[in-house]
Amino acid sequence: QVQLVESGGGLVQAGGSLRLSCAASGLTFSRYAMGWFRQVPGKEREFVAALNWGSSTHYADSVKGRFIISRDNAKNTVYLQMNSLKPEDTAVYYCAARMSTYRTLAGLYDYWGQGTQVTVSS
Repeated sequence: QVQLVESGGGLVQAGGSLRLSCAASGLTFSRYAMGWFRQVPGKEREFVAALNWGSSTHYADSVKGRFIISRDNAKNTVYLQMNSLKPEDTAVYYCAARMSTYRTLAGLYDYWGQGTQVTVSS
């Protein structure tokens, strides 16, 4: 059974930082592209960042230069370091996994976590 569990969300002031973690189990972690998406009420789930198993990284324009995605294969964990946070970053953040190269469409991912809330105050 595949399971993805996010953690690390919380409330921060604008300009602050958070580090999200996604612990994966039940899959060959190193063979999957791992992604982060976010969603606010009434909106579609939005691509944030992804890391292929070959270590290439990809970011949405809205977070490029502020967020960093990384992976620790030994711990079966992917991270999202979020710096210089803005109020518009407020959302539920979801970890996702896909066997193959990354995609920016949420519907093309195979597995999802339950999400962790990130709230950025102004």
